[in-house]
Amino acid sequence: MKQEEGEEAQKLVHGINIEIAETKLELTVDEVVEGYVGSLGISQLLHVFLVSLAWIFDSQNTLATIFSDAQPPSWRCISPHLHADNTTMAPAMAAASLCSSIGDSKGGGSVCGLPPGTWEWLGGNRSSTIAEWGLICDRKFLACVPASLFFLGSLLGSGVFGFLADAYLGRKRAMLLSCILTSTTAFLTSLSPNIWIYSLLRFANGFARSGIGICCLVLSTESVGRKWRGQVGQCGFFFFSAGFLSLPLIAYHCRTSWRSLYQIISLLPLVYSLLFLPFVSESPRWLLIRGRSKEALEILQRYARLNGKMLPSNLSLANPSMSKVGGEALAETKSTEKESLWTTRWAAKRMIVVMITGFGVGFVYYGVQLNVENLNFNLYFTVALNALMEIPAVVIGTILSSVTNRRLLFSQSAFIAGVSCILCIVFSHGGRAKADESGGSWPQLIIEGIGFMAASTAFNILYIYCVELFPTNVRNSAVSMLRQALMLGASISPLMVVLGRLSPSLSFLVFGFLSIFSGVMSSWLPETKNAPLYETLKQQEEDEKQSSEVK
Repeated sequence: MKQEEGEEAQKLVHGINIEIAETKLELTVDEVVEGYVGSLGISQLLHVFLVSLAWIFDSQNTLATIFSDAQPPSWRCISPHLHADNTTMAPAMAAASLCSSIGDSKGGGSVCGLPPGTWEWLGGNRSSTIAEWGLICDRKFLACVPASLFFLGSLLGSGVFGFLADAYLGRKRAMLLSCILTSTTAFLTSLSPNIWIYSLLRFANGFARSGIGICCLVLSTESVGRKWRGQVGQCGFFFFSAGFLSLPLIAYHCRTSWRSLYQIISLLPLVYSLLFLPFVSESPRWLLIRGRSKEALEILQRYARLNGKMLPSNLSLANPSMSKVGGEALAETKSTEKESLWTTRWAAKRMIVVMITGFGVGFVYYGVQLNVENLNFNLYFTVALNALMEIPAVVIGTILSSVTNRRLLFSQSAFIAGVSCILCIVFSHGGRAKADESGGSWPQLIIEGIGFMAASTAFNILYIYCVELFPTNVRNSAVSMLRQALMLGASISPLMVVLGRLSPSLSFLVFGFLSIFSGVMSSWLPETKNAPLYETLKQQEEDEKQSSEVK
């Protein structure tokens, strides 16, 4: 009797154990990362490093125009060749006399009005596109066309790659496509026969590279815990700064041929696609939203294993769009797939504010970089200085993003950048006593560097801010919309640089006003520091409503 009771008890316990073992532990991606994988371990650091390497050639392709489309700093008169025929000798001597009467670039003379063949650029006719195709005097505004079209291409490409990364390809495959196209278009640019083909290929290159930054940022931030998102986002911008800093070194060795510059930078995206990108993992959040929960869990298990941890065997990922059962779950999934930034009222309003803010930031950030030639200093020196200023901007942004609210950090950075640009007008006139031999004002250069550092901080923080403002199912689209606004502002900035050659004060005044305006616009955005990353628009709307009711 006792033996039978013991067997029944064992069966009961065994049945309970089976029931417990069969009970699934359903958690969100955030909960798995925070509770089991680790907010930031070795696996995520390696992942972020591999992803962020792509920022290097993204920066190079974006800012190569500073050197390839620069106006050569100096020219000189050419002595006429001696001819036996006195009828051709006389006009040549007259033209040479006219050139000598105007003087060279060191004397402040202008080549406009001089006959062809009476003067030459000191760096050679292939040192830049302006020198090779004569984009000066009545053709000077053609010089801003390639850079403007590059940023317009980035604007269009941001929307396309953002959509592809969210709806079809995913983050990793979209970045692969972007890298291959960037390499191809950069090389083809070096073969341009005239300014119009060159402009068209710069447009194509801008379209191609637009997917790199979007996917890099999202891939990095979606792999870590919430408290590390700001720092991880800043990591990508450090590599962008490294690419920027490498440009003067590459360009200096290619100073006699702008085509060589494009050929060199076209190699890096191809090498990255073949050697580094295969080791990058897809975003588990995107895989989950697309119904590929098994693949998402495998990636999280890989992260945990490299971090020296293990996931529970009964773990499953909770998909917010599948939180209901039966027909309700199917309806919910279809509803999630139809969710859009522009059909959801609160998201559309938020996106409009972000884009208006981004327009001003993009105009200032890229405009100040392209405007360095108007500071009357050595171009390689000023570009290197601005690139170096990006490094403290990343460090300061990383530190402050962990202790300061996103909105406050962005707005204050934008205000500092705006005030610095306006002060550049004052120091451009007041600092002549301390000017160097080329006529540049050291106080103006220092203030410009501070302003650029602040603009860089605002630019970087705005990207991270946008990632946190929107859920997974539209996050790539939201970042691409922000990038479109940034590129729209950037596409207009080359025109301001050309105007700055006539009136530097005007360009700095416009830069200052737009930067301050962007800082003011950010006051309409909610704070996101330490907020969770939501998966769907509906989930975020419901949670934010509950949070506001509690407050």
